[in-house]
Amino acid sequence: MKKTVLAFSRITPPMVERLQQTFNVIVPNPKLGDISAQFNEALPEAHGLIGAGRKLGQAQLATAAKLEVVSSVSVGYDNYDLAYFNERGIALTNTPDVLTESTADLGFALIMSAARRVAELDAWTKAGQWQATVGPAHFGSDVFGKTLGIVGMGNIGAAIARRGRLGFNMPVLYSGNSRKPALEQELGAQYCSLEHLLAEADFVCLVVPLTAQTQHLIGQRELQLMKPGAFLINVSRGPVVDEAALVQALQNGTIRGAGLDVYEKEPLSESPLFQLKNAVTLPHVGSATAETREAMANRAIDNLCSALNGERPRDLVNPQVWK
Repeated sequence: MKKTVLAFSRITPPMVERLQQTFNVIVPNPKLGDISAQFNEALPEAHGLIGAGRKLGQAQLATAAKLEVVSSVSVGYDNYDLAYFNERGIALTNTPDVLTESTADLGFALIMSAARRVAELDAWTKAGQWQATVGPAHFGSDVFGKTLGIVGMGNIGAAIARRGRLGFNMPVLYSGNSRKPALEQELGAQYCSLEHLLAEADFVCLVVPLTAQTQHLIGQRELQLMKPGAFLINVSRGPVVDEAALVQALQNGTIRGAGLDVYEKEPLSESPLFQLKNAVTLPHVGSATAETREAMANRAIDNLCSALNGERPRDLVNPQVWK
């Protein structure tokens, strides 16, 4: 008898087709009414869940008596109550590695866009404002040779650091829970405290997971430690930054600008950030390329199939539940 897989977010037709080869697949359809109601109705029969972007914990999964695995199509897993999963013996998997390079590309695109005022000057040009040679009022900042600070030197942080050091001759500072001797040798990166990094870096890139320790890691105090000409780049999670403090710092000129792909509340339909010319705001698209999303989908399906077939998944977040 086939096991049942329930999608908790939109998944692509190729994903559905591949899953249907092995499982009964249920995908809530907005044309059939309330998505959450359809999800809740199907949940008691689900052996596996697949998707991204939905918070899942005791309140949401109390009726999921048959649930064995949740396969998240993401690298981050702060949406899931891991303690509850462990208590229930529910396996959680994610999709690390496959999105490293595309997210690093996006991070460096934000560095370039913020420094050279790409979005602002694009809108200015399209509005017909370019009527003479531009002057100092529209000058940007150089990137080449400036100091790059990486907060959280994991795979994505290291990939951004390589782009900066090898492509733009940027000295690299980094802070985090542990030193990376191989990267220090490869890139000449210097390990330092967060405070030192904030004071010295021209571009501060946040690439940390969201935890209790990183919630509002960057607030008013930290922003005031940064150079007036520095830029804050966030491709990690929105709540890592105190957004109200950032808005104030951008308005007051405490820092020069910001490049943001993530926010405290998502999706973000209105915000004081939208009124600021020195803030580049993207809609959480770090991994949003066709190639990367396909790779993430396939990795998530591989993890799900392994778990439901009794094989240890490649990307098991909570190995303590696996017997």
